[in-house]
Amino acid sequence: MSDLNHLAYTPLYALHQELGARLVPFAGYAMPVQYPAGLIAEHRHTRTAAGLFDVSHMGQIRIEAPTLADAARALESLMPVDMLGLSPHRQRYGLLLNDAGGILDDLMFVNRGDHFFLIVNGACKAGDLAHIQARIGARCTVTPLPDQALIALQGPQAAAPLSRLISGVERLVFMTGGDFTWQGVPLYITRSGYTGEDGFEISLPGPHAEAFARALLAQPEVQPIGLGARNSLRLEAGLPLYGNDIDATTTPAEACLTWAIQKVRRRGGERAGGFPGADKVLTQLAGDEPPARLRVGLAAQDKTPVREPALLTDAAGNAIGHVTSGLPSPTLGQPIAMGYVTAAHAALGTEIFAQIRGRAVPMRVTALPFVPAHYYRGTVGGIQSIA
Repeated sequence: MSDLNHLAYTPLYALHQELGARLVPFAGYAMPVQYPAGLIAEHRHTRTAAGLFDVSHMGQIRIEAPTLADAARALESLMPVDMLGLSPHRQRYGLLLNDAGGILDDLMFVNRGDHFFLIVNGACKAGDLAHIQARIGARCTVTPLPDQALIALQGPQAAAPLSRLISGVERLVFMTGGDFTWQGVPLYITRSGYTGEDGFEISLPGPHAEAFARALLAQPEVQPIGLGARNSLRLEAGLPLYGNDIDATTTPAEACLTWAIQKVRRRGGERAGGFPGADKVLTQLAGDEPPARLRVGLAAQDKTPVREPALLTDAAGNAIGHVTSGLPSPTLGQPIAMGYVTAAHAALGTEIFAQIRGRAVPMRVTALPFVPAHYYRGTVGGIQSIA
């Protein structure tokens, strides 16, 4: 473990060791890549039951101002999202942009009633914090929350074990949150995650995280899950990984993330523009200058694994893009990938080739997600609504 000595530890580090996790450096932390059951078993358990993830390496930030509307307007100057229209305890996905319209980070944010709560990627959190402070620090109080742990419980059976510990949490629906307590410990819980399954993310004080994780792991549905399965789950769900599938050179239109830009921030909207890179982002969004490349899903036509950064070519061998994420899908039993290709090759069904060790592996552009999402959106006529 000497190579991990220079890294930070999450509040669950001792528990990971006890459970026999293989720890690796990730975003400056010693993180569990897998447990003794292995990546495939962990992946399948999350798809069928409930998986417990330590995501405490991610950044948690509180944004407040004299009024919530003031904080919302300030954040709208950083992101192409509707903050003013976000109801209390509703959550959204957002994009922090640079002046060229590139994605500095993708993040989740929630209106907690008197302030906004942001969850940003671990590898980006220092840069995000500096960027936010520089841009809106004179208008808002920007408070990092390094002493908060973050735990994700994901899977179709996630609600049952969590509701045994915390009454009422089962009433949350996808992309909503609320304040709860467990043995006197304050928790903020959202019904969200990054696996494509139903699930929850729980922010709580670091000193209480291990006890809470142990209480969850004592439930029969719950098993610990590492970063390896988290990666395969999010890829099957068609969700981009910052640093692989999106970065500061990628615009929302190139990444096919324009769904995250609400109508009110688009051309003709009540608060159109006003965020970094707005001219380029809105021009691409309107179709006036379509992006030259697009993020696509790719399904291999044989069993050859395809991984990043494999070159993508057309049938004549001309370079048309590259793979940004790829692995064999445990759910589908075939290699899948995401990558960028020229717009001319992005249509569904287009056959392209990944160059793997001198061999052209046939792949087909396919719709995302690879595996349908199962988010809990409430009940209709007494029947659970999953989409």
